[in-house]
Amino acid sequence: MDRQKKILIIAAAWLSAGLLTWFLYAKTVAPQQEKLVRVVVAARDMPLGTLVKQSDLKLANYPERDVPKSVVFQAKDAVSRVLLVPVNSNEPILLSKLSLTTSAEGVSSTIEPGYRAVSVQITDATGVAGLVQSNSRVDVLFTRPGTMAEATTSIILQNVKVLSTGRLVPQGQTVDTRTPRSPVVTLVLRPEEAQKLELAKNQGRISLSLRNPLDNSQSPATGPITTEVLDPNINARMALAKKGRVGGKANLEDPKLWDELTAAKKKEEPKKEPEKPRAVVDVYRGDKHVQELFR
Repeated sequence: MDRQKKILIIAAAWLSAGLLTWFLYAKTVAPQQEKLVRVVVAARDMPLGTLVKQSDLKLANYPERDVPKSVVFQAKDAVSRVLLVPVNSNEPILLSKLSLTTSAEGVSSTIEPGYRAVSVQITDATGVAGLVQSNSRVDVLFTRPGTMAEATTSIILQNVKVLSTGRLVPQGQTVDTRTPRSPVVTLVLRPEEAQKLELAKNQGRISLSLRNPLDNSQSPATGPITTEVLDPNINARMALAKKGRVGGKANLEDPKLWDELTAAKKKEEPKKEPEKPRAVVDVYRGDKHVQELFR
C-alpha cells in the first residue's frame, strides 16, 4: 500500500471520529446547557388554606421553556398569602393559586372580599352523586313541596363556586367516627345570595346542578315551573276537585274525588239476569212429603 492511500485512510478515520464525537456531544452535553430559570417551588406538601411562610418555599431550576405562566420568581411575592388550592412538594408556586396578601390562615382566608360561605346539606341525589368537588361550579335549584298543583322548581342561583365538600379537618386533628356526619357542600355567595339560599333551605328542598367550569353562560329561564310541564292536563283534573272541596280545601277522604283526579274508571259489574220463575210441586209418598222444583 503506497503512502497516499495510507494518508487517505488516516484522514477518513479522523473524520469519522470527529463526527462521532460531535454526535455524542449534541446528544449529551449540549442539552444540559439549555437555559435554566430559578423559580419558587413548595418545600413541603401544603393543604388548602395554608398561610405561606418563608420556610415553606425554596428556589429550584426549571428549563426556560417549561416555566409555567404566572409562576413566582421571588419568595417575597408568595409570603403571607393563603393557598387557594392544595400544593405538593416541589410544585411551582403560581400567583393564581395564591390569595391577596393577608395575615390570616385557614380556608376562610380564601373567601374573596364581599363574599360569604354558606353550607347546604345534600344527598347523593341532590349533590350529583359525589361529582361536586372543591372549586366546582354549580347551579342551585329550589323545589317547593305541595300538592300536584302547588309544587314548583326554580333556579335561584347560577354559576356558584364550591368552596369545599364534606367536613374539613385541620392538620393534626382526628375525626370522631362515632359522630354521625351529614354530607354538606359549602358555597361562596354574595350576601344577598346567601340570604336567598337560607330562605330556600327552610322553605323546601335544595339541589345542585353541576356545570362545566368554563361555561359562564346564564340561563334566562330561571322562573318556577309547575307540574303542568309533566302533565298538561293537571289543571283540568284539579278543577274537578271543586266537587269534593270542604271549607275551601279538598276532601281527601272522598273516594269519588280520587277517582276523578286519577281518571280511574270503575269496572262495570256484569248485569245479572232475572231469575226465571220456578214451579214447585208437592209430592206425597205415603207419610212423606217432598217438594220438587221445576224450571
